[in-house]
Amino acid sequence: MKRYFNTEGRCRPDHHYMVSLDERLETIKEQFIDRGKYFVINRGRQYGKTTTLMALEEYLKEEYIVFSLDFQMMSSANFADEETFVLSFIEGLEDLLFLNEKLRKNIDMETFHSLTALKDGKRISMDKMFRGISRVCGRAGKRIVLMIDEVDSASNYQVFLDFLSMLRGYYLNRDIRPIFHSVILAGVYDIKNLKLKLRPEEEYQYNSPWNIAADFDISMSFSAGQIQGMLEEYEAEHHVGIDVKSAAEEIYQYTSGYPYLVSLVCKILDEKLPGNETSLDGRNLWTREGIAEAVKMILKMNTPLFDSLVKQLDMFEDLRDMIRGILYQGKRVTFSSAEKSVNLGSMFGFLKEDRGCVSISNRIFEMFLLNLFISEESVKSEIYFQGQSDRNQFIAGHKLNMKLVLEKFVIHFSDIYGDNDQKFVEEYGRKFFLLYLKPIINGVGNYYIESQTRDAKRTDVIVDYLGEQYIVKLKIWHGNEYNERGEKQLIEYLEYYHQEKGYLLSFNFNKKKERGVKELQIADKIIVEAVV
Repeated sequence: MKRYFNTEGRCRPDHHYMVSLDERLETIKEQFIDRGKYFVINRGRQYGKTTTLMALEEYLKEEYIVFSLDFQMMSSANFADEETFVLSFIEGLEDLLFLNEKLRKNIDMETFHSLTALKDGKRISMDKMFRGISRVCGRAGKRIVLMIDEVDSASNYQVFLDFLSMLRGYYLNRDIRPIFHSVILAGVYDIKNLKLKLRPEEEYQYNSPWNIAADFDISMSFSAGQIQGMLEEYEAEHHVGIDVKSAAEEIYQYTSGYPYLVSLVCKILDEKLPGNETSLDGRNLWTREGIAEAVKMILKMNTPLFDSLVKQLDMFEDLRDMIRGILYQGKRVTFSSAEKSVNLGSMFGFLKEDRGCVSISNRIFEMFLLNLFISEESVKSEIYFQGQSDRNQFIAGHKLNMKLVLEKFVIHFSDIYGDNDQKFVEEYGRKFFLLYLKPIINGVGNYYIESQTRDAKRTDVIVDYLGEQYIVKLKIWHGNEYNERGEKQLIEYLEYYHQEKGYLLSFNFNKKKERGVKELQIADKIIVEAVV
């Protein structure tokens, strides 16, 4: 079977093109498993948790016995009460041994049968199960690692908390009474944040099952180098002429190494774009232009990951407001995991820390969120309606006339919002430009905000339209000196992007300002400067 890029479920190196996990697995083994740690892997959806766990199980099998369970495979009825849960848990262990002969060879089966015999007793209890598991661990030929995937699917059940509490007790006393050498729990939610039905007894709450967990600080994102290694394998088999280093770096720029998004971009380039009617027909798709086309296609898709993102924003209004402020107003929010919205956004994989401040995790998420917010506001936005009305004026020879876009925007903005005060314009001015621009490039181009330069004073917007890039700097006027500094920064940016022309949109509150658009020649660059 030919390998392919997988975006559904577990990835396997014999079936799929995937980033090598060897370095990650070795680090997890040395820093966590070998040291006997109890730890939680909580990452956003489709972040490679299950793939990592299954690869880790295979990686550990020569040295350890791995009891690998998945709480997603247990129905809600299995958590109805203690007896039902214990019965299901024991049956899960029984299935593991039944399916794995190597596992059976390292387990004292007589001791294990004494554990499974609990199913036939009149009263099955959690403490009896753990005593039985302790005897199995004590007589096993190798140290046993417990691994539970989708652990947060059990979060609403008291019996799950009871299980974790007893597991904690045995783990803390494992030098006296044998138990699992290491414990791994995996899920989207950090279990410390789950709303569980705690018993009211004060002592029970102090003996928290969470305070023994080691911090799992290993990155599960892919680096550009790791993506390059995957593309080298693909190129060796397909010989399509990929510049693997450049393609890997471009994919990383859009995804920041989010595993699902990396695989999805590659899958579209491999399977979806060839044969589709695009401006790249007959050309190598694994280029900056091809990757931009793949991203454009992704942003139109209804993926479970995007559905999850929208669901969380609907559930947590403060999180939504914070993200809107970051995207539209350039707000600098200090990163603190103690702040609820920051903690939630990080846990879901939507936010990350960037130089001490909160940032959107990757460019694709940022573009999706901008599209979402603009779509919500477009229904009642007069400036969006003007962009729709004007859109056919700006395209000539398959090129976007950005200078004309700015000229029209200056006119419409002055007509619609000219009487508003400075605070209003500072807060919403850049949002209105994005609202105006969106219907003009919709369906053909995309834009994103350059996170490295976004702050309360300026925002750099990169517009991709039919293979051409347009660099637009948006800024609030703070005097001639600041304006000259903005021009210099734009020139540096043009050098970086190998562009000859750039665009500067200033929201100026000086009463003597000269509203309109003009061209400036600075060195070998042209700057089209618009003032509103």
